[in-house]
Amino acid sequence: MPHKFNASRRHKFEKKRYRITNWSDYTESLRRRGDVTIWLSPDVEATWRAERRKTRGGQPAYSDLAITVCLTLGVVYKQPLRQTEGFVRGLVGLMGLDILVPDYSTFSRRGAGLTLPMTSRHQKDGPIHLLVDSTGLKIFGEGEWLQNKHKTKTTRRSWRKLHLGLDLVSGDIVCSDLTTDDVGDPTALPDLLEQIDADVAQFIADGANDGDPTSDLLIERFGETVEIIIPPPKNAVSSPDAVDTPTLRDQRIAAIRTRGRMAWQVSSGYNQRSRAETQMGRWKMVIGSKLKARNFPNQKTEANIGAYILNKMTEIGRPEFELIA
Repeated sequence: MPHKFNASRRHKFEKKRYRITNWSDYTESLRRRGDVTIWLSPDVEATWRAERRKTRGGQPAYSDLAITVCLTLGVVYKQPLRQTEGFVRGLVGLMGLDILVPDYSTFSRRGAGLTLPMTSRHQKDGPIHLLVDSTGLKIFGEGEWLQNKHKTKTTRRSWRKLHLGLDLVSGDIVCSDLTTDDVGDPTALPDLLEQIDADVAQFIADGANDGDPTSDLLIERFGETVEIIIPPPKNAVSSPDAVDTPTLRDQRIAAIRTRGRMAWQVSSGYNQRSRAETQMGRWKMVIGSKLKARNFPNQKTEANIGAYILNKMTEIGRPEFELIA
């Protein structure tokens, strides 16, 4: 429905106001996010060159850390591969480091399949409160430009689907995956959970993950104690044995029918899913809404680097809020 038809029913609840309690520290952390020394330190010189391997074939000149550092700088400062090469070469010259900088073709070749650490170093001990959501990222291909320029109708727009798992306690991205646009959220969930090596106390996701297969997977992976918060659709039907042996989904359906959907969202904590929307907005503001890489393996590496960058920025400093009204 258009926005104007729902205008009379909007703003039924007064918007809460918050105040940042660590404003000075948070402001300094925002400044440090642009500091080059955060992303490139003199200590990297010792591990810049790759270790010699004993198998047959040519020897790599640069370590995975060197490629990761260069690609990370390119994503942080939004530089293509050739400009990234020149940018890092200038930094190395200013710092007086005696190292060679890979060229742009090496970035493209070595970037495919590059592994990066996902969890932040300052992640707190204890179980994870996992929030999973997905969004779309545009890629190079036929799209709006071709349609506007030549008045042709494109068969489909080119984009990828980014799946993120956020820890509500620490604010870290603990798992991420990039898939094609035809992969649904339940299909991508097993690969996301494989990246988590800690206990999960709570799992929150939108209605796209509704169903017994998702609940069974979570219980099998994290045990019976995991709290699953997934809203069923409006036309959801209880199972035949809902009266005698109700499942978790049956309990959610009954609670919504009894108290209403809004009351269930407040009591269950589902409203915290808004932080996933905030994280997606943060991604598209800091990293960008498009992927620069042309092939799928490099696009996956670019997405992993984006998650690593956001975790690094979270490590530098986060705002602390308190409710004032």
